[in-house]
Amino acid sequence: MAMNELEVTRRPAGTDPTPRLPILAERVVAPFRRGTPPEPQPATGFYTDTTVCIGCKACEVACKQWNQLPADGFAWTGNSYDNTGGLSATSWRHVKFVEQFDGDGGGAGLDRWLMMSDVCKHCVAAPCQHACPTGAIIYNEFGNVYIQPDICNGCAYCIAACPFGVITRATIDGHAHKCTLCFDRQRDGLVPACAKACPTESIQFGPVDELLERARQRVDELHQRGVTGAYLYGDRPGPTYSSLNSFYLLVDRPAVYGLPDVPVNPWLHMQGDYLRALVSGLVSLVVLVLALLLGGAHP
Repeated sequence: MAMNELEVTRRPAGTDPTPRLPILAERVVAPFRRGTPPEPQPATGFYTDTTVCIGCKACEVACKQWNQLPADGFAWTGNSYDNTGGLSATSWRHVKFVEQFDGDGGGAGLDRWLMMSDVCKHCVAAPCQHACPTGAIIYNEFGNVYIQPDICNGCAYCIAACPFGVITRATIDGHAHKCTLCFDRQRDGLVPACAKACPTESIQFGPVDELLERARQRVDELHQRGVTGAYLYGDRPGPTYSSLNSFYLLVDRPAVYGLPDVPVNPWLHMQGDYLRALVSGLVSLVVLVLALLLGGAHP
Protein backbone atom coordinates (compact mmCIF):
# COMPACT_ATOMS: atom_id res chain seq x y z
CA MET A 1 0.00 0.00 0.00
CA ALA A 2 2.84 2.38 0.81
CA MET A 3 4.31 4.40 -2.02
CA ASN A 4 7.59 6.24 -2.30
CA GLU A 5 6.98 9.93 -1.66
CA LEU A 6 9.15 10.88 -4.61
CA GLU A 7 6.77 9.03 -6.93
CA VAL A 8 3.92 11.26 -5.79
CA THR A 9 5.84 14.41 -6.65
CA ARG A 10 6.39 13.16 -10.20
CA ARG A 11 2.68 12.78 -10.91
CA PRO A 12 1.20 15.25 -13.41
CA ALA A 13 -0.73 18.10 -11.85
CA GLY A 14 -4.48 17.67 -11.85
CA THR A 15 -6.78 19.91 -13.84
CA ASP A 16 -9.94 21.55 -12.61
CA PRO A 17 -13.17 20.20 -14.13
CA THR A 18 -14.72 22.30 -16.85
CA PRO A 19 -17.58 24.40 -15.40
CA ARG A 20 -20.97 23.27 -16.67
CA LEU A 21 -22.55 26.69 -16.06
CA PRO A 22 -21.41 30.32 -16.31
CA ILE A 23 -18.86 31.19 -13.63
CA LEU A 24 -21.26 33.09 -11.34
CA ALA A 25 -23.96 30.42 -11.54
CA GLU A 26 -21.34 27.71 -10.99
CA ARG A 27 -20.24 29.34 -7.75
CA VAL A 28 -23.83 29.34 -6.49
CA VAL A 29 -24.74 25.80 -7.54
CA ALA A 30 -21.46 23.92 -6.98
CA PRO A 31 -21.60 23.79 -3.15
CA PHE A 32 -24.95 21.99 -3.32
CA ARG A 33 -23.84 19.26 -5.69
CA ARG A 34 -23.14 15.83 -4.28
CA GLY A 35 -19.83 14.46 -5.39
CA THR A 36 -19.23 10.85 -6.31
CA PRO A 37 -18.36 8.99 -3.08
CA PRO A 38 -14.99 7.21 -3.13
CA GLU A 39 -14.86 3.45 -3.27
CA PRO A 40 -14.56 1.87 0.19
CA GLN A 41 -11.09 0.55 1.00
CA PRO A 42 -9.94 -2.02 3.58
CA ALA A 43 -10.01 -0.44 7.04
CA THR A 44 -6.63 0.94 8.04
CA GLY A 45 -5.24 1.86 11.43
CA PHE A 46 -2.32 1.88 13.84
CA TYR A 47 -0.79 -0.90 15.92
CA THR A 48 1.40 0.61 18.65
CA ASP A 49 3.89 -1.74 20.33
CA THR A 50 4.79 0.05 23.56
CA THR A 51 7.56 -2.43 24.37
CA VAL A 52 9.84 -0.93 21.70
CA CYS A 53 8.92 2.75 22.14
CA ILE A 54 12.02 4.74 23.17
CA GLY A 55 10.24 8.02 23.85
CA CYS A 56 12.09 9.94 21.15
CA LYS A 57 8.94 11.92 20.20
CA ALA A 58 9.82 11.72 16.50
CA CYS A 59 6.16 10.89 15.89
CA GLU A 60 5.05 14.09 17.61
CA VAL A 61 7.43 16.20 15.54
CA ALA A 62 6.49 14.48 12.27
CA CYS A 63 2.78 14.90 12.97
CA LYS A 64 3.14 18.59 13.70
CA GLN A 65 5.38 19.18 10.71
CA TRP A 66 3.18 17.40 8.18
CA ASN A 67 -0.13 18.78 9.46
CA GLN A 68 1.33 22.28 10.03
CA LEU A 69 0.19 22.33 13.66
CA PRO A 70 1.40 25.22 15.83
CA ALA A 71 3.83 24.74 18.70
CA ASP A 72 2.45 24.31 22.22
CA GLY A 73 4.98 26.60 23.86
CA PHE A 74 7.81 25.77 26.25
CA ALA A 75 6.02 25.39 29.59
CA TRP A 76 7.77 22.85 31.82
CA THR A 77 5.25 20.43 33.34
CA GLY A 78 7.74 18.77 35.68
CA ASN A 79 6.15 15.45 34.79
CA SER A 80 9.19 13.36 33.90
CA TYR A 81 10.35 14.15 30.35
CA ASP A 82 6.80 14.74 29.13
CA ASN A 83 6.25 18.42 28.40
CA THR A 84 3.50 18.06 25.82
CA GLY A 85 1.02 17.21 28.56
CA GLY A 86 -1.57 15.41 26.46
CA LEU A 87 -3.48 15.22 23.21
CA SER A 88 -5.03 18.47 22.08
CA ALA A 89 -6.33 20.31 19.04
CA THR A 90 -2.72 21.19 18.20
CA SER A 91 -1.03 17.95 19.36
CA TRP A 92 -2.47 14.91 17.62
CA ARG A 93 0.31 12.61 18.86
CA HIS A 94 1.52 12.49 22.45
CA VAL A 95 4.26 10.26 23.88
CA LYS A 96 3.53 9.31 27.47
CA PHE A 97 6.33 8.61 29.96
CA VAL A 98 5.49 6.38 32.94
CA GLU A 99 8.22 5.93 35.56
CA GLN A 100 8.04 2.78 37.68
CA PHE A 101 10.85 2.75 40.27
CA ASP A 102 10.94 1.13 43.69
CA GLY A 103 12.53 4.21 45.22
CA ASP A 104 15.16 2.49 47.37
CA GLY A 105 17.93 2.87 44.81
CA GLY A 106 18.91 -0.75 45.21
CA GLY A 107 17.05 -2.07 42.21
CA ALA A 108 15.33 -4.75 44.26
CA GLY A 109 11.90 -3.90 42.92
CA LEU A 110 10.46 -3.21 39.48
CA ASP A 111 12.51 -0.50 37.79
CA ARG A 112 11.39 0.41 34.29
CA TRP A 113 10.07 3.05 31.97
CA LEU A 114 6.76 2.58 30.21
CA MET A 115 6.37 4.71 27.09
CA MET A 116 3.42 4.94 24.76
CA SER A 117 2.69 7.12 21.76
CA ASP A 118 -0.97 8.02 22.18
CA VAL A 119 -3.32 9.03 19.38
CA CYS A 120 -6.99 8.94 18.36
CA LYS A 121 -8.30 5.37 18.60
CA HIS A 122 -10.42 5.59 15.40
CA CYS A 123 -13.08 3.49 17.10
CA VAL A 124 -15.11 1.08 14.99
CA ALA A 125 -18.23 2.55 16.64
CA ALA A 126 -17.12 6.04 17.63
CA PRO A 127 -19.19 7.91 20.24
CA CYS A 128 -17.94 11.23 18.87
CA GLN A 129 -19.42 10.41 15.47
CA HIS A 130 -22.70 9.38 17.11
CA ALA A 131 -22.85 12.63 19.10
CA CYS A 132 -22.01 15.06 16.28
CA PRO A 133 -25.19 17.02 15.39
CA THR A 134 -23.90 18.56 12.16
CA GLY A 135 -22.45 15.50 10.41
CA ALA A 136 -18.97 16.97 10.66
CA ILE A 137 -17.54 13.65 11.92
CA ILE A 138 -17.63 10.88 9.34
CA TYR A 139 -15.97 7.60 8.46
CA ASN A 140 -13.87 8.05 5.34
CA GLU A 141 -13.24 5.36 2.75
CA PHE A 142 -10.44 3.88 4.89
CA GLY A 143 -12.74 3.38 7.90
CA ASN A 144 -11.03 6.23 9.81
CA VAL A 145 -12.92 8.71 12.00
CA TYR A 146 -12.46 12.07 10.29
CA ILE A 147 -13.55 15.56 11.41
CA GLN A 148 -14.55 17.99 8.65
CA PRO A 149 -13.56 21.30 10.26
CA ASP A 150 -15.56 23.41 7.81
CA ILE A 151 -18.77 21.69 8.99
CA CYS A 152 -17.93 21.58 12.71
CA ASN A 153 -19.85 24.21 14.69
CA GLY A 154 -17.74 23.87 17.85
CA CYS A 155 -20.56 22.50 20.02
CA ALA A 156 -18.12 20.17 21.87
CA TYR A 157 -20.55 17.23 22.02
CA CYS A 158 -17.83 15.02 20.55
CA ILE A 159 -15.43 16.10 23.31
CA ALA A 160 -17.87 15.00 26.01
CA ALA A 161 -18.63 11.73 24.21
CA CYS A 162 -15.04 10.48 23.77
CA PRO A 163 -13.99 8.26 26.71
CA PHE A 164 -10.30 8.61 25.77
CA GLY A 165 -10.05 12.41 25.97
CA VAL A 166 -8.78 12.62 22.40
CA ILE A 167 -10.70 15.59 20.98
CA THR A 168 -10.37 19.21 22.05
CA ARG A 169 -11.40 22.53 20.56
CA ALA A 170 -8.83 24.85 19.05
CA THR A 171 -8.54 28.34 20.48
CA ILE A 172 -7.76 29.60 16.98
CA ASP A 173 -10.98 28.71 15.17
CA GLY A 174 -13.19 27.17 17.87
CA HIS A 175 -13.52 23.91 15.93
CA ALA A 176 -12.76 20.38 17.15
CA HIS A 177 -9.57 18.79 15.81
CA LYS A 178 -7.79 15.47 16.18
CA CYS A 179 -5.69 12.92 14.28
CA THR A 180 -6.85 12.41 10.69
CA LEU A 181 -4.71 9.28 10.30
CA CYS A 182 -3.00 11.34 7.59
CA PHE A 183 -5.98 11.01 5.28
CA ASP A 184 -4.25 13.13 2.65
CA ARG A 185 -1.18 10.87 2.67
CA GLN A 186 -3.27 7.69 2.55
CA ARG A 187 -5.08 8.88 -0.57
CA ASP A 188 -1.69 9.13 -2.26
CA GLY A 189 -0.68 5.68 -1.04
CA LEU A 190 1.72 7.03 1.61
CA VAL A 191 2.29 5.92 5.19
CA PRO A 192 1.14 8.41 7.88
CA ALA A 193 3.89 10.76 8.98
CA CYS A 194 4.16 9.42 12.54
CA ALA A 195 4.56 5.79 11.46
CA LYS A 196 7.09 6.75 8.80
CA ALA A 197 9.18 8.70 11.32
CA CYS A 198 9.14 6.07 14.10
CA PRO A 199 12.71 4.67 14.27
CA THR A 200 11.82 1.49 16.19
CA GLU A 201 8.59 0.64 14.35
CA SER A 202 6.68 1.03 17.59
CA ILE A 203 3.98 2.67 15.45
CA GLN A 204 2.90 0.41 12.61
CA PHE A 205 0.35 1.29 9.96
CA GLY A 206 -1.63 -0.83 7.53
CA PRO A 207 -4.87 -2.74 7.01
CA VAL A 208 -6.33 -3.56 10.42
CA ASP A 209 -6.63 -7.29 9.69
CA GLU A 210 -2.92 -7.51 8.93
CA LEU A 211 -2.00 -5.45 11.98
CA LEU A 212 -4.07 -7.69 14.27
CA GLU A 213 -2.34 -10.81 13.00
CA ARG A 214 1.08 -9.19 13.40
CA ALA A 215 0.27 -7.93 16.90
CA ARG A 216 -0.98 -11.30 18.14
CA GLN A 217 2.16 -12.97 16.90
CA ARG A 218 4.17 -10.36 18.79
CA VAL A 219 2.26 -11.09 22.00
CA ASP A 220 2.97 -14.82 21.63
CA GLU A 221 6.64 -14.02 21.07
CA LEU A 222 6.81 -11.88 24.21
CA HIS A 223 5.11 -14.59 26.26
CA GLN A 224 7.72 -17.07 25.10
CA ARG A 225 10.44 -14.63 26.19
CA GLY A 226 8.96 -14.41 29.66
CA VAL A 227 7.01 -11.15 29.31
CA THR A 228 3.83 -12.81 30.52
CA GLY A 229 2.02 -9.53 31.14
CA ALA A 230 1.95 -8.52 27.46
CA TYR A 231 -1.52 -8.20 25.95
CA LEU A 232 -3.44 -6.23 23.33
CA TYR A 233 -5.74 -3.36 24.23
CA GLY A 234 -8.64 -2.55 21.91
CA ASP A 235 -8.09 -5.42 19.48
CA ARG A 236 -11.58 -6.85 20.00
CA PRO A 237 -14.96 -5.46 21.05
CA GLY A 238 -16.11 -5.70 24.66
CA PRO A 239 -19.56 -5.60 26.27
CA THR A 240 -19.46 -1.79 26.61
CA TYR A 241 -17.26 -0.66 23.71
CA SER A 242 -16.28 -1.49 20.15
CA SER A 243 -12.86 -2.57 18.96
CA LEU A 244 -10.31 0.10 18.03
CA ASN A 245 -8.65 0.59 14.67
CA SER A 246 -5.76 2.12 16.60
CA PHE A 247 -4.89 -0.45 19.24
CA TYR A 248 -1.96 -1.07 21.60
CA LEU A 249 0.32 -3.74 22.99
CA LEU A 250 0.68 -3.06 26.73
CA VAL A 251 2.53 -4.71 29.62
CA ASP A 252 0.62 -3.15 32.53
CA ARG A 253 -2.94 -2.16 33.38
CA PRO A 254 -4.52 0.31 30.92
CA ALA A 255 -4.97 2.89 33.70
CA VAL A 256 -1.19 3.02 34.14
CA TYR A 257 -0.97 4.36 30.58
CA GLY A 258 -3.85 6.79 31.11
CA LEU A 259 -6.36 4.59 29.28
CA PRO A 260 -9.74 3.53 30.71
CA ASP A 261 -9.62 -0.05 32.00
CA VAL A 262 -13.13 -0.63 30.67
CA PRO A 263 -14.16 2.06 28.16
CA VAL A 264 -17.89 2.69 27.96
CA ASN A 265 -19.81 4.12 25.04
CA PRO A 266 -22.15 6.81 26.45
CA TRP A 267 -24.64 5.81 23.79
CA LEU A 268 -25.44 2.68 25.85
CA HIS A 269 -27.01 4.86 28.55
CA MET A 270 -29.16 6.87 26.17
CA GLN A 271 -32.22 4.59 26.38
CA GLY A 272 -32.30 5.01 30.14
CA ASP A 273 -31.79 8.77 29.79
CA TYR A 274 -34.67 9.01 27.34
CA LEU A 275 -36.90 6.97 29.66
CA ARG A 276 -36.02 9.10 32.69
CA ALA A 277 -36.64 12.28 30.69
CA LEU A 278 -40.03 10.95 29.53
CA VAL A 279 -41.08 9.93 33.04
CA SER A 280 -39.97 13.22 34.59
CA GLY A 281 -41.82 15.12 31.84
CA LEU A 282 -45.02 13.17 32.45
CA VAL A 283 -44.76 13.65 36.22
CA SER A 284 -44.24 17.39 35.74
CA LEU A 285 -47.25 17.54 33.43
CA VAL A 286 -49.44 15.67 35.93
CA VAL A 287 -48.34 17.96 38.77
CA LEU A 288 -49.08 21.03 36.63
CA VAL A 289 -52.55 19.76 35.68
CA LEU A 290 -53.36 18.91 39.30
CA ALA A 291 -52.17 22.33 40.44
CA LEU A 292 -54.41 24.03 37.86
CA LEU A 293 -57.43 21.88 38.77
CA LEU A 294 -57.00 22.26 42.51
CA GLY A 295 -56.26 25.95 42.17
CA GLY A 296 -59.38 26.52 40.10
CA ALA A 297 -61.61 24.69 42.61
CA HIS A 298 -61.40 27.56 45.15
CA PRO A 299 -63.03 30.96 44.59
